[in-house]
Amino acid sequence: MTSQQIFIGAGLIVVLAVGGQVLAARLRIPAIIVLLPLGFAAGAITDDVHPDRILGPAFSPLVSLAVAVVLYDAGLGLDLRHLRGDTRRVVNRLVWGGLLLTTTIAGLTAAPLLGLSAQAAAMLGVILVVSGPTVVGPLLTFVRPEVRLQRILLWEGSLIDAVGGIAGALVFHALLNDHRHGLGAGSGQFLASTGLGLLGGAVGIALLRCLLVRLRLGEILGTTVQLAVVIGVAAGCDAIRDDTGLIAAIVMGVAVATLPAFELAIRRPFFEALVSLVVGVLFIAISATVTWSSLRPVVLPALGLVAVLVVLARPLLAALCTVGTGLSQDERAFLGWMAPRGIVAAATAATFSAELAAAGIGGAEKILPATFVVIVATVTLYGLTAPPVARLLEVVRPARSRPLLVGGDPWVVELGRLLRAAGLEALMWAGRTAQRERIAAAGLDLAEGDLLACASGEGAESESITAVYLLTADDEFNALAAVLLAQDEGREVYRLAPAEPMQHGAEAGPGGTVLFGAGLTGAELAGRFAHGARITTRPAAAELPPGHDLLFTVAPDGRLLPSPDEKPGPDERPGAALQILLGPAVGRE
Repeated sequence: MTSQQIFIGAGLIVVLAVGGQVLAARLRIPAIIVLLPLGFAAGAITDDVHPDRILGPAFSPLVSLAVAVVLYDAGLGLDLRHLRGDTRRVVNRLVWGGLLLTTTIAGLTAAPLLGLSAQAAAMLGVILVVSGPTVVGPLLTFVRPEVRLQRILLWEGSLIDAVGGIAGALVFHALLNDHRHGLGAGSGQFLASTGLGLLGGAVGIALLRCLLVRLRLGEILGTTVQLAVVIGVAAGCDAIRDDTGLIAAIVMGVAVATLPAFELAIRRPFFEALVSLVVGVLFIAISATVTWSSLRPVVLPALGLVAVLVVLARPLLAALCTVGTGLSQDERAFLGWMAPRGIVAAATAATFSAELAAAGIGGAEKILPATFVVIVATVTLYGLTAPPVARLLEVVRPARSRPLLVGGDPWVVELGRLLRAAGLEALMWAGRTAQRERIAAAGLDLAEGDLLACASGEGAESESITAVYLLTADDEFNALAAVLLAQDEGREVYRLAPAEPMQHGAEAGPGGTVLFGAGLTGAELAGRFAHGARITTRPAAAELPPGHDLLFTVAPDGRLLPSPDEKPGPDERPGAALQILLGPAVGRE
């Protein structure tokens, strides 16, 4: 390719990656539904969007490193402290059972339908094991299933990618070496790869702890350091054994999300933006390598394979893996209807199919186009049907509010207690150790990690946060946090009125809605509470008792409604069920 074609091709890939995600966001559909057809069309229409030609032999290694970055980011959303009890058992069963059952059913079905040799069918079966957080996460955001189901599916999608990637690499090398690896040798190779990935993950954790915790790097350097460590460790592992970098990446991500040492050191917003770009570029680049001539003969057979995976393999796997757990029949049924394929399946297919075809494996040239069809079909099918299926099975989270209360002063903790008593699953966050201990002593749910990480983006989605209330005594912190959090769509941001007018009119700026009115500042609320004022609840009524202020109203459907500046009239809160009031300080009634 000429330098002009390379410039045009590289530019188009990035533009299409971002443009496709913008279009998907406007249409409120998973981005992969737009990105895959865009990449395929660009590869078919132009002679420039061909990353395998632009990058040459570097294409597959760069895809592998990019997938490692994606899995690290997925690991940042997986806290081991949430993986316990039935959730842990189900996830373990789905990962290891899926590796065996899905590989077998997919391989046995693909061989006759697609006309593949046994070797190519085995390779395709292993590739179709993986799911992926880049697909499962956005779908769950649309569906909003119960928290337990969401955690199971996110953990399964992230872990099966690493396990499936290693299994795919082992099958790939076994096929290239003419089956010189027997079952015992294959098991030993798998254990060796897993051990190397864990060792690489441990090295990466030590590096990240040194750089992020001890040196306390800022947000920009913290992001670039994470990227450098993940790529460096993954590249080192892959240089020794193929795809072991995937295990190292997800181990690093989970450790950073789980270990207390990283709670206030990790910064995610910039990293999430980078991962979003990487995912878009990967989907465009990989789908552009699929040609219409290779796709046309496999479309109908691959759709038949999709039918078997959706109707037989996944429901059977979910039924077997949830036996004896605390999941209801409806929850088990929903798990059986959620297994879209994503970026790791596409990446492994693009990496392995060409080399297997060059080695003379019968039907290997059909692996990539068949995987392409399976990805598009499963994402489209589950994306369109999962919401109504979840409603039919009654596993959708209720519309009740789940507020995040930011602050740990005594009056905020008391508010959290009352919200919980009213049936709202309030989540708390505080930065100071004493405040966090006060929240924990009250038995309230305490968010871990950095405020921006848990109150926006994937963190807020995984915790089902509906609104953020900035209730600290620091007016400048509240204003700054409100400005940053207001940029994240999907939830309202509220903050206390400042005690004094702030520079540049920040109290009336774009950073969230001011709560309660100008009189009830953080200092006023804390002072009244310290002098004996108490927060109470009562059935909704038009008139407030003397000396009381209305803070919130809890509607019958569980929505938390902040009080307006003026006192409510009899028609301003139609159907309101409960009012939360702040009483007068002792001696001030």
